[in-house]
Amino acid sequence: MSLVELPNEPIAAKNLVAGEWRDAASGDRMDVVSPYTNTVIGSIPVSAAADVGPAVAAAKEAAESWRAVPLKERTQTLFRFRELVLENIDRMSNLAAIESGKTFAEGKAGVLKGVEIIEYALSLQNLDIGTTLEVSRGVTCETRRVPLGVVAGITPFNFPAMVPMWQYPIAVTLGNAFILKPSEKVPLTAHLSGELMVEAGYPPGVFSIIHGGREAVEALADNPDVEALGFVGSTAVARAVYERVTGRNGRALCLGGAKNHLLVVPDAEEDVTVDGVVSSFIGCAGQRCMAASLMVAVGDLDDLIDKIVERASKVALGPEMGAIIDEASRKRIEGDIQKAADQGAKIRLDGRGAAAPAGYEGGNWLAPTIIDHASMEMECTTKELFGPVLTIIRVATLDEAIALQSSTPYGNAVSVFTSRGDVARYVADRAPTGMVGVNIGVPVPREPFSFGGAKASRFGQGDMTGAGGVELWSRVQKITTKWSLQPDANWMS
Repeated sequence: MSLVELPNEPIAAKNLVAGEWRDAASGDRMDVVSPYTNTVIGSIPVSAAADVGPAVAAAKEAAESWRAVPLKERTQTLFRFRELVLENIDRMSNLAAIESGKTFAEGKAGVLKGVEIIEYALSLQNLDIGTTLEVSRGVTCETRRVPLGVVAGITPFNFPAMVPMWQYPIAVTLGNAFILKPSEKVPLTAHLSGELMVEAGYPPGVFSIIHGGREAVEALADNPDVEALGFVGSTAVARAVYERVTGRNGRALCLGGAKNHLLVVPDAEEDVTVDGVVSSFIGCAGQRCMAASLMVAVGDLDDLIDKIVERASKVALGPEMGAIIDEASRKRIEGDIQKAADQGAKIRLDGRGAAAPAGYEGGNWLAPTIIDHASMEMECTTKELFGPVLTIIRVATLDEAIALQSSTPYGNAVSVFTSRGDVARYVADRAPTGMVGVNIGVPVPREPFSFGGAKASRFGQGDMTGAGGVELWSRVQKITTKWSLQPDANWMS
């Protein structure tokens, strides 16, 4: 039985501009390759500034009329989109899996998380996001949320459905026109999303897609009509995009990389910890910013670590863990593993050279790997490996563990495994991170709680989803009104 279904013919995706599917002006295209087999499953236009300009212009024109549509009417279109996503969930989940290397179940989980964001955006019609107050006799002050105009999202390869849905459902519901630039490695899920947005009834230009690479990213970041931009990717690129957008006085929220720590203390409950640690570092083949790639063992945890190694050794490639995004990434991770061994760490579980699932022998496969007895001087403890690799470092006290987390440049998330509430609170109170987990290896907040890190994991103010998304894609307008003179006027009236 197939793990995923590859298309019989490559899918020729196009840009979506002004409601029309278009090729790039140059006519250039690039292949999309599946990590499962390293075979071509599609192609996309290679867009340049000449393609971005017309897309922004069409979005700007669409935004003028879209913002005038009442919020409750805008949500009706989103209701239709939600139903279409659910009707096509297996198709979208499979696309997300075959182009990113996820298992089908992981692809589906990403779509369902995206649906959760859609449902939060639908709730905006019933939230009080403005207020009016009589501040003096005959004088009222009012605040209201207004859209920005044209906004854009640049999204990574590891969540083809979810991360774009972090952004555009909230943005368009608030009255903006949204332009999506998906990763050129995983454009097919975005293409399907565009088809469903058109079918749902969004006016031409309200939702657009621009495919391509660096030139398309820079053209969006530099365009003065793009009022706000959301980005998710590596820290280096996040910083560069943030500086580029804010340098022209645009608004940007750019989420970068991570090196999340799992702090495990001696009173941790064994089954919860083993399951949480293994699930965290192998999920999505470790290719997610919430993967806990560094376990900090406090005290003597040899027995527990042995069980983590045993559990990870039984993970089946294909059904339980997917593939690495491309061959270059797989080779890079394998090199990182070897470097850890060369620096004196102990490879407790080596996933290099693991057999591929039957029928997918040409893919980029790497089994779970565990590096033990590492030190903070080694690259494996400080670098985001972005693969199914768990590094273990040992310390004597919880304060040492917290100090290690605090010393890293990243601030995405930290988790602690303990059976004591006071220990959990002690860690949470001292964690320099945007997100904290207690006995949870992947502490992603559910809506309406928003997603976002700190330090070098985030550039910009606020979070990406929930109330943070509302702040990102809108601004507060203040209106002060007086209609007539009052007999008991004060300094204001």
